[in-house]
Amino acid sequence: MTRFNPNLAAVSASPIMQATAWVRETALPEGLPLIDLSQAAPASPPPKQIREQLARAMLEDDSAHFYGRVLGNDALRLAVADRTAALYGGAVQDNQVAITAGCNQAFCVAVATACGPGDALALPYPWYFNHKMWLDMAGIHCVPLPTGPDMLPDPASIDALPDNVRAIALVSPNNPTGAEYSETLLQAFYERARDSGRLLILDETYRDFHSAPGAPHGLFTNTDWPEVLAHLYSFSKAFRMTGHRTGALVTGQARIDQAAKFLDTVTISAAQPGQIAALYGLTHLTQWVEGERNVYLQRRRLLESLMAQHLPNWKLHGAGAYFAWISPSGDAPAEQTARTLLAEQAILALPGTMFLPDGMGSTAMRVAFANADDQGLAETVNRLVAYERQHA
Repeated sequence: MTRFNPNLAAVSASPIMQATAWVRETALPEGLPLIDLSQAAPASPPPKQIREQLARAMLEDDSAHFYGRVLGNDALRLAVADRTAALYGGAVQDNQVAITAGCNQAFCVAVATACGPGDALALPYPWYFNHKMWLDMAGIHCVPLPTGPDMLPDPASIDALPDNVRAIALVSPNNPTGAEYSETLLQAFYERARDSGRLLILDETYRDFHSAPGAPHGLFTNTDWPEVLAHLYSFSKAFRMTGHRTGALVTGQARIDQAAKFLDTVTISAAQPGQIAALYGLTHLTQWVEGERNVYLQRRRLLESLMAQHLPNWKLHGAGAYFAWISPSGDAPAEQTARTLLAEQAILALPGTMFLPDGMGSTAMRVAFANADDQGLAETVNRLVAYERQHA
């Protein structure tokens, strides 16, 4: 009999893999092309400037084909530090930055520096499923923190956490709900983490698409941030370079030193092409990213308007960055709704149960609306209206 690591074997397949399997096994309605709103990945390649930079590097820069430094290339670490300090305020040094193979790895390494088997991490739900999957694989207990009707967690919930909770992880703008955490809320979590001796892990993968201009918070202006905060960032969404797997961890140097052990063991170094692309993007494409932000904010406004006009009985719990958290009218279980939408309207969205503790029911769905243009959003709402009429 084949035996597996029980922690790994107990983890369900990724929801994205499950949704992909649904598409393979479902006969889509004739004449309706698939509208895939399941994954928060840009549907277009990086801007031409980045692709040209990569092409030159592949031909002319021999170092682009070899191992790099474990913690990332010096120039990129410095650029991340400078950009972080410029955006948020406060002092950030390059020795407080590690470049990772995507933001998922940044989360994994941050958790590894704080938690061991038997320890726990507090995670608000609905949660990003890959975060929960990693905790389960690593033998780290997840303490679920509820969110309110506004999809926001309560900082006071930290006061009742058991002693073995070593860290709290937040995502803002949130995946899966799209909710944006206010500066006041984030500072309250920061203070409770600091006062209880815990690490605050803040994943800001989607910060470039925040609806508020400027810095979304001032956590880096706290003089003790290196001891309290582990900040995660992704270049994948801002520069449409998901395939290059490049992210960043910003935290105190002592924690970065521990992170180096993890990174050296798992990847040795983040891939050179991704680091080259990220450096060029950070130093040359600030205005281009602002244009992307405006596009996604417009799509958010359009979705909100279309739903208010055509689906008044549906509930839009939260929307921001790439995501909306939506409940249809009625009380059909979320997975039933998602499977029916795929079979009848060729819309692929993820049921809310994929982002919740086991056994918890939901009628909500995560809709990654940012990948649909204006015409695609209008068609999506038209099909949702058709579904509503058929199942009212």
